[in-house]
Amino acid sequence: MLVRTDDEIYRVDSVWLGPPRATFPWRARYVSYGLGLLVMILIMFVQRRVGIGLDFLSVAWALVLTVAITRFIGQRIDYERPLGQVLGLFRHEVTGPRRRTTGTGGVVRTSHVRIGPAVRPRRGRGAKPRQQSRRRVQPGRQEGRSRVTR
Repeated sequence: MLVRTDDEIYRVDSVWLGPPRATFPWRARYVSYGLGLLVMILIMFVQRRVGIGLDFLSVAWALVLTVAITRFIGQRIDYERPLGQVLGLFRHEVTGPRRRTTGTGGVVRTSHVRIGPAVRPRRGRGAKPRQQSRRRVQPGRQEGRSRVTR
């Protein structure tokens, strides 16, 4: 027994056919009109923020860019990948975790670096071990802030 899928139902584009002899000279899906409106508003907003005035050429270029961007996005959306999914995918790509390219850490200070010979000199055999000198606190210093002298 052969099971028929319902893919043919979804492959039909929902386009406005219009009344007889009064259709548009192009074929566009309903989602393209809404997307084109949003793209046109965004382009016009960017033009005003950049400082481009509202004249015939700016509106014409905005319309040309709107058609180009809408067609570009429209080629990537269909019934299997709707516009919301494409926008969500774009958002996840932009905000996803990235590998760090800069080093992490704080300021390097030389106050923690001990200055002295890199290797202690070896003592010969039979040499007496050195005695540790006693440390004493200078008189007149407060507890915890005293300076240690040898």
